[in-house]
Amino acid sequence: MGRHEPQSVEDVIGELDELAAQNEKVCIGDVLDDFGRRSFGPFIMLPALIEITPVGGIPGVPTFLALIIALVAVQMLFGKDHIWMPQFLQKRAVGAKKLHKSVKKLRGIAHWLDGHSKDRLGNLTEGIWLKVAAFAVIILCVTVPPLEFLPFASSGPMLAIAAIGLALIVRDGLVMLFALLLAVAAIAGGTYYYYTSDDEEGGSGGLATVIAAEVSLRSG
Repeated sequence: MGRHEPQSVEDVIGELDELAAQNEKVCIGDVLDDFGRRSFGPFIMLPALIEITPVGGIPGVPTFLALIIALVAVQMLFGKDHIWMPQFLQKRAVGAKKLHKSVKKLRGIAHWLDGHSKDRLGNLTEGIWLKVAAFAVIILCVTVPPLEFLPFASSGPMLAIAAIGLALIVRDGLVMLFALLLAVAAIAGGTYYYYTSDDEEGGSGGLATVIAAEVSLRSG
């Protein structure tokens, strides 16, 4: 079991940075053991946040992160009380230097998120709402692989997933409602983007603006 269950985004980021400082590589199993296998929120939010850093720009990484998130969400949907992952996933690792660089880029947003989330409407982060959130996360994960072929488009669903994970960590029902609305928007927007990107060459100016913003975020 982990040492404690994270209660804030900065708590999650700090633990991850500590793991990176203590090891040359950090594998998923290490993170499971450190956070505790009952901590569904971090394992939904953390991969999604990592996807919007430079690490998420590596081909195949968004789909792999979506696979991890979906595996966790399915277990949450069926009411499991702890997280299970196959050994081949637990052994997947990232270099400590690369992870530390990504964590450093996330500290600012982690501080902002913690400052704007509170213990509100807690009943919206438990019971049937957990299943609603899990189902939304699974649908969002399904949209990631096809969107990965488009520049930075997978960051849309990942941002919605991160918001749901945040709501679970800080037990903020208001954030959960916002996250679910964001999920609907991400699914609709991603679907539209996917089916129109190849057909609307003349409309690339607007897309270029979005892509430029994402490049700025990733390059930090």
